[in-house]
Amino acid sequence: MNTAAAALDAAQVWAWLGEVPDPEIPVISVVDLGIVRAVDVLSSDECVVTITPTYSGCPAMQVIADAVTDALRSHGVAKVTLVNQLAPAWTTDWMSEIGKAKLKGYGIAPPQQQVIDISGLRGGAGAGVKRHAIPKLDVICPNCGSSHTQLTSQFGSTPCKALYKCLDCREPFDYFKCH
Repeated sequence: MNTAAAALDAAQVWAWLGEVPDPEIPVISVVDLGIVRAVDVLSSDECVVTITPTYSGCPAMQVIADAVTDALRSHGVAKVTLVNQLAPAWTTDWMSEIGKAKLKGYGIAPPQQQVIDISGLRGGAGAGVKRHAIPKLDVICPNCGSSHTQLTSQFGSTPCKALYKCLDCREPFDYFKCH
């Protein structure tokens, strides 16, 4: 059955995309991660999806693009156009609170502060962007909840994560760095 033919709307497309997992961290969707920036429905079987990579050299973007296209086509959307938007650059501020909770449940400490004052973005791409001073982090252990943690390496299992260890439960864990 072609579920798109009846009445394709943006809310339904967003819901379908909310089920597409990130290939590097499958517990979080590309929507919760903030990679999907916009959905424009053009007709009952055509839409445009705007995606922003977590960084310009992200090796997973082709896998993500294919997964987004496959997910929509599996729901009867015959024509899917992907737009790669590099500016403004992706930031961890775009992650949903649900996504951050999923990261924590998966054993990855989520980013712990806002990086960009997004109110400045209303004037156009990059207009008035203000970076906040990044304070010393008290990274919370996703395993036991302790803030008695220590940075082990600036680089974890992927470039967007750092490796920490908890000094209370002694477990190592990844911290999703703020970008």
